[in-house]
Amino acid sequence: MARYQVILAYDGLGFTGSQIQANSRTVQGELERALRKLGWSERSVIMAGRTDTGVHATGQVVAFDFDWAHPADKLLRALNAELPADLVIKDLIPAPADFHPRFDAVSRTYRYRMICQPLRDPLREKFVWRVWPDVNGDALKQNASIFLGTHDFAAIGSPTTPRGTTVRTVTKAEWKRMPDGEWQFEVSADAFLYRMVRRLVYVQVSVAQGRCSVEKVRHALSKQGKLLAGLAPSHGLTLVEVTYGSRDQD
Repeated sequence: MARYQVILAYDGLGFTGSQIQANSRTVQGELERALRKLGWSERSVIMAGRTDTGVHATGQVVAFDFDWAHPADKLLRALNAELPADLVIKDLIPAPADFHPRFDAVSRTYRYRMICQPLRDPLREKFVWRVWPDVNGDALKQNASIFLGTHDFAAIGSPTTPRGTTVRTVTKAEWKRMPDGEWQFEVSADAFLYRMVRRLVYVQVSVAQGRCSVEKVRHALSKQGKLLAGLAPSHGLTLVEVTYGSRDQD
């Protein structure tokens, strides 16, 4: 029995999140269904983390044990032949027997995409959040640095377990304006709270639209004060990368 590490990409619009759920179409469910068609009989795969309904991925990491008698590249092709069109394995390699995609991860990176325009853009809006009124671009770029470092993000997200901590260390928080006018927010951290990235985006957009002050955000981080309620839509969010330090299998 060998352990394999795979990197998944998927269009989240057709999934009720990544984690398996009864009577719902999920990324984990589709991957396990494809594996079982090839003779896999284990209980479940292990994922680096969960993504919500509508959230996309280009770098979700999954591990599973499988008694496969052929080269790894043949397993990759066989699985992709069984997977639906909105889910693909980008890479598949053998991994150490004790590799755990969640607990061994040292950082995760998400990207959020946004456009600012008054008119609807039906095709583009499947993967970006359309915002109006316009934002102050300088405010977006300057205020992202507020979140760098180790903070208690209780005002931003909820713990992933009932007794879990809300302290996280953010190592990257950066907005970029793309040539086509799209805004992209890229954020990396040791781990994320439930819906943390979507809250971060919503709060920053609120500041850049003049609906919330920078001082209020700073106070919320230091004193756990309250911020405007709201979430950026899930369809603008993509899990881009999970890294593993010295044990990185990429």
